[in-house]
Amino acid sequence: MVEKIIWSSRASKEFIEILQYGVNRNKSKTYSLKLNSLINVQLNLILKFPKIGKKTDLPNVYVKVIKDYLLYYEIVENSLYILTIRDGRRNPQTLKIK
Repeated sequence: MVEKIIWSSRASKEFIEILQYGVNRNKSKTYSLKLNSLINVQLNLILKFPKIGKKTDLPNVYVKVIKDYLLYYEIVENSLYILTIRDGRRNPQTLKIK
């Protein structure tokens, strides 16, 4: 079982941008608050079941689909590293995981 979550600086920045985009687009914090809650619920699920995501071509790296978003994470010992989070509707050619 994974014991802690560590966000990369890149993933933290992306997540903040996603939440801010929701606030700006909707002129309300409601969507972003719900999305933040949903992400946290899914992170807790990943903590309990680290291999719940789909395995990628990279060693120890998984992707979890959460609504329209793709959360890429890596499991190292007892830590869950959030590598990146992005809107799944974006061009996949622009994706850089590490």
